[in-house]
Amino acid sequence: MNLASHDYSPPLTASPNANDLSGNLRQMIAVLEEERQALATLDADELFEVSHRKLALCDTLRPFGEEALDPQSRELAKTAQALNDVNRRVRNLLAANVSARLEALGSVQHTYSSVNPAHI
Repeated sequence: MNLASHDYSPPLTASPNANDLSGNLRQMIAVLEEERQALATLDADELFEVSHRKLALCDTLRPFGEEALDPQSRELAKTAQALNDVNRRVRNLLAANVSARLEALGSVQHTYSSVNPAHI
């Protein structure tokens, strides 16, 4: 992947308006759903792009405090948090799977070889 070929858009701007908060949270949910799809298809380029958009939205949402959350935006925030948690677990499982495969490729011990007594 060539980092120079990716178009970086400027971070989204934040204003303390509750409508902006709800809209930004909806955007975050959409980005998290895109992230889940990219994880499912193992699309590294899309994961890179989605991560960039996710970070930009985090920067946009950062100025909003808990006092800005009305019942609707609180539910949207909970939904975004749940989606992010699921994506984090999937990413961790994928990373563990890759690590296990790399370890298996580098292992001297084969499935049907005799056991080395030094490892018991």
